[in-house]
Amino acid sequence: MNIDAQNTIKIGQKMLVDTHDQRVRCAWCTNDPLYLRYHDEEWGVPKHDDTQLFEVLVLEMMQAGLSFLTVLKKRERFREVFAGFDPERVASFSDGKVEQLMSDAGIIRNRRKILATIENAKRYREIQQAMGGFSNYLWSFTDARVIVRPTDQEDEVPSRTELSDCVSRDLKKRGFAFVGSTICYAYLQATGVVMDHTTQCFRARELRITSFPLR
Repeated sequence: MNIDAQNTIKIGQKMLVDTHDQRVRCAWCTNDPLYLRYHDEEWGVPKHDDTQLFEVLVLEMMQAGLSFLTVLKKRERFREVFAGFDPERVASFSDGKVEQLMSDAGIIRNRRKILATIENAKRYREIQQAMGGFSNYLWSFTDARVIVRPTDQEDEVPSRTELSDCVSRDLKKRGFAFVGSTICYAYLQATGVVMDHTTQCFRARELRITSFPLR
C-alpha cells in the first residue's frame, strides 16, 4: 500500500504510520481519516455477528483489483442498496435489482461482482442453516481461536497461508465466487480470525490484552 513518507517513521527496516496523535500504526494505514478509523476500530477485531461477517466478505470481494480505501468510501452506499448486508434479503435480489445496482454510481458497478454477491448470499444462507450460523462455520477452521503471528515488518505479513487456502477451497466447493486464497486471507485478517497488526502498532498491544489469548 502507498505510504506518505512525510507521515512515517522508521523502526529498523519497518515503515509505520505515525500520525498527529503520535500513535504508531501498521504501514498499510494512510492518514485518510476513514482509513485511520477502520484500522483503529475495526481491522483485526474478532467478529462473530453473521451480518457483519457477510458485510466484510462482500467488501473484500469488491476490493479485487481496487484499493480497499475505494471500497470503504462506498461502504455506506453499499449498505443502503444491499439491504444492510442482510444475506437473506440479498439472496432474493431479482434481475431487475441487478440492473438497478448497475446504474448506481455510488457503488462498484461490476456485474460479475454483483451477481457473485447475490449467489454468495444464497450459499451463505445454506451454511447458516447447516451450522447454526456462519460464525460457527468460519471459526471452526481455527477451533474458535485467533491465530496470532507476531511480526515486526509489514513485508513479513503473508498474502495467503495454508489456512486461507483451506477456507478458499471449502468456500469454492460450496459454490462461492471471488473467494481466492488472497481474498480469503484478507477476510481472515479483517474479521480478526488472524491478528496481523505488526508488533509496533498500538492496536497489536490493545487487541492482545483485551480481545483474545495469544496462540
